[in-house]
Amino acid sequence: MQFIPVLVLMVLFFVMMFGIGFILNMLMKTTWFPSYLFIIVILPVVVYSLWDHTASLMTHLGSFQIVDYLTGVAGLAGAIISGWTIRKLRLGGYKMF
Repeated sequence: MQFIPVLVLMVLFFVMMFGIGFILNMLMKTTWFPSYLFIIVILPVVVYSLWDHTASLMTHLGSFQIVDYLTGVAGLAGAIISGWTIRKLRLGGYKMF
């Protein structure tokens, strides 16, 4: 595992989820929807679609590399930070957000 590609991948997922979350927050006027969407929809879809169902869930989760977990955490952090940013903008008086 090389450090630079992992760092680039983490930044990419963070920025991607931040951007998607920010746009969804502006359009839907909800603050934490992207965070819930990430946890409820994206994570189970990824875990379930890659699971071969012959191994247990813990064996399946143990088969992922640290890179997979780091990118997932970076994406979740981007979704959470987008909700936090929208909340701060709304408290600051910006009505368009």
